[in-house]
Formats: sequence, C-alpha cells, structure tokens
Amino acid sequence: MIRTVLVDDEEDSVKVLRRLLETYCPDISIVGQAEEVETAFDLIRSANPDLVFLDIEMIQGNAFDLLNRLQPLTFQVIFVTAFDNYAVRAFRFSAVDYLLKPVDADELLSAVGKVVRQSQEKIDLGQLKTLLENVGNIHITRQMAVPTMTGLTFVSVSDIVRFEANGHYTAICLDNGESVLSTRNIKEYEMLLPDTFFYRIHHSHLINLQKIREYQKGRGGMVIMNDGMVIEVANRRREDFLNHLLK
Repeated sequence: MIRTVLVDDEEDSVKVLRRLLETYCPDISIVGQAEEVETAFDLIRSANPDLVFLDIEMIQGNAFDLLNRLQPLTFQVIFVTAFDNYAVRAFRFSAVDYLLKPVDADELLSAVGKVVRQSQEKIDLGQLKTLLENVGNIHITRQMAVPTMTGLTFVSVSDIVRFEANGHYTAICLDNGESVLSTRNIKEYEMLLPDTFFYRIHHSHLINLQKIREYQKGRGGMVIMNDGMVIEVANRRREDFLNHLLK
C-alpha cells in the first residue's frame, strides 16, 4: 500500500479527492490530511508518507514553502491546483505529476499509476528538486502569457517592475517604460508569482523586489521603484515587507 497524505485548504476538494481515491485507487492508503502549511509539516514528519497530494496555494504559505522545509524529500508529490498557467506547464516540464481542479477520475488514475510503477523502483526525487530550484528562479527564466482585450502579450517576468490594479484589470509596468493592460486582476498575479520576488505592498500595487531603488521610512514607508514610481507601503504590511527585503 502507498501511504498517502492529502494537503488542501478547500474542504470540498479534499472530500472529492478522498472519495475518488477510495473508489478507484486500491493501492492508496490515506493516513492523514491537513489544510495549512504548519499542520501539513507536522503531519508529514510524523506519518512518513510515500505520497503527498499537495495543493499549491494554502493558508499561511504555499506548496513550495512546505517542500523546501521538508528537504531532503523522501516522498513523491502530485500537485493539485486550480491554476492552469505557465507555472503548471513548468511542473509538466519537470515531469512532476499534477491535477487540475476539479479532479478528473481518469487523470487521477493516470497520475497514481505512475506513482505505483515508480514505487516498485528506486524513487528518483531529483526532478522535484529541479522543479523547486526552477520555481526559485522563475522570475529570471520564464515568460508569462498576459491576457489582454485583444489576445495575449508575452512578457519576460524579469522585465516586470510592478503590477498596478486598474479596476478589475491590471497594468503590468515594464523596465522599458511600457505597460500592458491585463484582463486578470492583481490578486491572480499575487497568487501566481513567488513572494520571494514579488510582494504586494498595497492593495493596488504588487512590486518586483529586485526593482526597488529606495525604501523611505514612515508610518508604513514608501518605496521608489526603478521606473521612478513612488508607492506607499500599507502600514499593516510594513513589518512583513521589511522581513522580505532583509532575507
């Protein structure tokens, strides 16, 4: 039996996944579930599973925060996500299994089948390690397809200075002074991009931490970006923001 842990903060998603596993996957033995990073960390350490079904965005962190804390990894991972975007394509490139919500039974069987086959051999976690390293450098190595009113515009993540909310849309401001108006809202970009490089300092502004020219003290403080934009830091975000800068 493959000892399995489920990690997801959406109760309905966990129920569906559990039901599908119990119905179609007799090789899977569910030994626990968690809904946020801290409890998942403790559970995985104590249960020592062979496999973890892991949601990407969770309460108080994400899948990559958790996996980095659990190094060296001794289990396989199947990512579960609601986001079909360039990051998910990176998972496929790195040969890490993933499932899109709502989980499809046939896709689940295919993913579990790979785990069953690999469990009969020596587990190679090198590809997952490569994925984690790629995610850490995603701002340098990846292009992003930006949906616009007329189609798609492709931008290099490393060229992005900041995101600025514009109603339900988002202005993406680039190094060259140009901007692209995306039909996605700023929250979607906040969830998509790693907070080690992009940080939402204000409800209207998500900035590239590598593009800050200066930070000025104040109630929350102000940042001056490389493009000359001066942006107020929300007071409630100040302490966490400074912690990110000083990492």
